[in-house]
Amino acid sequence: MPLRTALAALGLLASAEAQAQSAVNPATAIEQPAVHVIGIRPVPGLGTPLRDIPNALQSTDAQEMRSGDALDVADHLARSFSGVSVNDSQSNPYQQDLVYRGFTASPLLGVAQGLAVFVDGVRVNEAFGDMVNWDLIPRNAIANMHLVSGANPAFGLNTLGGVLSIHTKSGFAFPGEALRASGGSFGRRLLEAESGGHGERADYFTALRGLDERGWREHAASRLRQGFVKAGWQDARTDLDVSLALANNALQGTQTLPASMLGEPRRAYTWPDRTENQLAFLTVRASRFVSDDVLISGSVYVRDLQQEAVASNVNAEAGPPAFNDRNELGQRSAGALLQAVITRRSGGFSHELTLGGALEGASSDFVQQRQAAGLSADRETVALEPFTEIGHVGARNSALGLYVMDQFAPSPSWTFSVSGRYNVATVQLRDRSGVRPALDGDHAFRRFNPAFGAAWNPNSALTVFASLSQGMRVPSPAELTCADPGAPCTLPNQFLADPALNPVIARTAEAGVRLRAARDAQFSAAAYRTVVADDIQFVSSTGAVNTGFFQNTGSTLRQGFEVAYRLRAEPLSLTAAYSYVRAQYLTSFRMPSPNNSSRDANDEITVERGNAIPGIPRSQAKLLVDWKLVENAWLGFGWTWFDRQYARGDENNRDVHGALPAYGVAQVFARYRPRRDWELSLKVDNVFDRHYASYGVLGRNFFSGAGQAYDPANPTNEQFLAPGAPRAAWISLQYQSR
Repeated sequence: MPLRTALAALGLLASAEAQAQSAVNPATAIEQPAVHVIGIRPVPGLGTPLRDIPNALQSTDAQEMRSGDALDVADHLARSFSGVSVNDSQSNPYQQDLVYRGFTASPLLGVAQGLAVFVDGVRVNEAFGDMVNWDLIPRNAIANMHLVSGANPAFGLNTLGGVLSIHTKSGFAFPGEALRASGGSFGRRLLEAESGGHGERADYFTALRGLDERGWREHAASRLRQGFVKAGWQDARTDLDVSLALANNALQGTQTLPASMLGEPRRAYTWPDRTENQLAFLTVRASRFVSDDVLISGSVYVRDLQQEAVASNVNAEAGPPAFNDRNELGQRSAGALLQAVITRRSGGFSHELTLGGALEGASSDFVQQRQAAGLSADRETVALEPFTEIGHVGARNSALGLYVMDQFAPSPSWTFSVSGRYNVATVQLRDRSGVRPALDGDHAFRRFNPAFGAAWNPNSALTVFASLSQGMRVPSPAELTCADPGAPCTLPNQFLADPALNPVIARTAEAGVRLRAARDAQFSAAAYRTVVADDIQFVSSTGAVNTGFFQNTGSTLRQGFEVAYRLRAEPLSLTAAYSYVRAQYLTSFRMPSPNNSSRDANDEITVERGNAIPGIPRSQAKLLVDWKLVENAWLGFGWTWFDRQYARGDENNRDVHGALPAYGVAQVFARYRPRRDWELSLKVDNVFDRHYASYGVLGRNFFSGAGQAYDPANPTNEQFLAPGAPRAAWISLQYQSR
């Protein structure tokens, strides 16, 4: 569909690049298969050497994702990156919440978002609710990814806990063809195809991906259709890329289950629950050296997302036993970014300065409909009447950002960084139902956020770094329209006229070390403390697990440390990591929690300073080993362990059911290459068939009668859990001509 929002960007820039990069083509640093430098600026261009970055940083590339047979971005990061976990509240592997250092990037409304995700320099957090739809990022189009810690203000909004920057493949870096077919457990059938090539100056790359599976639980099927194409041109001074991403996906989920029903974990609590996403995403990006020490970069994008979701719900109030919500979101966004880089050197002193600007906007149209429903014997919510519109809202987001980054090295061993960004963000809400004019409102947010950092390199093997940073997130339209405790909403939201929310501000202090003990061995460690002011969370307010409202809950803390060791010395490849995070409330407050056993007569609980934030495991450990048995065969083992966590609704940590138990899951994989271009691989997940739950929420179980029959008069308060998938195996065959 045509985009309704077209924006142009403003900005004048100048930046300096590291000495070894000043004469390099701007495409080279970003599009190489191997990770040599890191993009720490909003517009991709030349990167920065790892030694000069004053933050914890983790990277991966296409080869590592292929070797681990990752389903998508969230799956790969959870298995291999320190401090990253996922929860599978929908029992759909393509709709998982990704959590890093206690901050979340999720495809679901109602989750407090705190990570910014960029694809080729464009932020893909959806404007309507800051969600991240992992199913819209095709795995086989990814060249590399970098996860940068801290509240990096230069990247704009939503950078509370970190920035995930994803770069796509090009024909120069990935020439040749690749074809991969896979199948196995849960009826999964996957087909991927890639083709890339180049001439002296022009290149192209295409990627197609199709997947069908029925899911391991009933009524949890998935269908993915993803496409990506990029064309580029470059010479010694200029790089130009035009890319188009398309997707048409249908994802079904089956919600969490009451603990009393986990004897039959494949069954759905109620169904159907379905999300359909259609995406068209066009990006034009260019960089040019106007002189040997000045690089101008810019990008323009347009993005169209059409989403339809149907959710089944048990009715916690009087009336029919159930209802279905159908929600339609039409979101159109566009933006432009401009950036320049100037390098100055004198003797042993080098200096970089970056000035940039971005102007982005989005228009969203959200319609919610509801129908009364009955319940079948297998808990399907069967319609009793046609859908009726209960909410219709229009929203417009705009964001202007002007940023500066100054990186200077007074000596070869020291690099200092100073950056800041001034953000002006607006959210306009308009009632389109004709019955809720009080919903109309204009919200504006303005703030300057700074960051400071230093990196000390006494020798080529050691880097010691420290940084202070501040980032912000403004309330999304979904949150602003559902913030009244007296008028709770059902997710996705039933919109009402609600009070305004304050922006969320995160301040992070971090220090760490990177040690290259040998050419093939690396050790890293970091300690951090992030204090979040005016944190926003979704508060449950009735017996239903997805009914409530958004509110500012005061200050929260994420504090901890990470250690990781990587060895790449043939025949052994090894990664070992441990992380600890203390995520807790710093402000006492009262909140509704009607399913918490410690609630008072008003169905409220008191959250005290020091209570743990639900959904965040305190500790986690990871191990990945890949052993080359012979010249053309590899055997691998992976293991992840996550500490216990509290269920949502148990914010005071006093519910009688306690915390969810800790759990560990193992994976094995093998690869055999009979010929140079062919590879056969096997992956087995949950090798020991462990029973575990990755997420929990307190709720009211209405199927408490004999034989789990519907009994609205005698519901029971229980933990609703997201059971983990059982043992599963897949086999793949791949041809690759590179």
